Amino acid sequence: MNYTPNDLQNLTFKKSFMGYSEDMVNEVLDKIIEDYSAYIRENIELKDKVALLNEGLQHYKTIEESLQNTLIAAQQTSEDIKKNAYEKAENIIKEAEVKAQKIINDANQEVVKIKFEYEELRKKLYVFKSKAEALLLSQLEILKQMTEE
Repeated sequence: MNYTPNDLQNLTFKKSFMGYSEDMVNEVLDKIIEDYSAYIRENIELKDKVALLNEGLQHYKTIEESLQNTLIAAQQTSEDIKKNAYEKAENIIKEAEVKAQKIINDANQEVVKIKFEYEELRKKLYVFKSKAEALLLSQLEILKQMTEE
């Protein structure tokens, strides 16, 4: 049976002929009651401190969990940003390659066009030269005939 300080204070012993000294027993009981009360108060104080420390611990665990979640979210965001940056870079490179290929194709078409024009001008020059030569030859022939007559 666990005694409370009140139980100990109200405890009475049967008296016998050669029993213990009542004053001595009462003094011992008073000291036990005093010590027992002090232990109870100390136990209550310690329980309060433990509860307070547990509250603080829970607070810090909540902060830790929040920080872990924030860190995970930051890592995920960082990975998403990195992934998007790589995708954007790849798109820019692909766009640049397409534009470069278009420029090359346009330049090649321009070269073909210029070569065609060059050939046309060369043909026209040959035709002009041939006609001019024929004209000169015919004029020369006319001059020869005029001088022979």
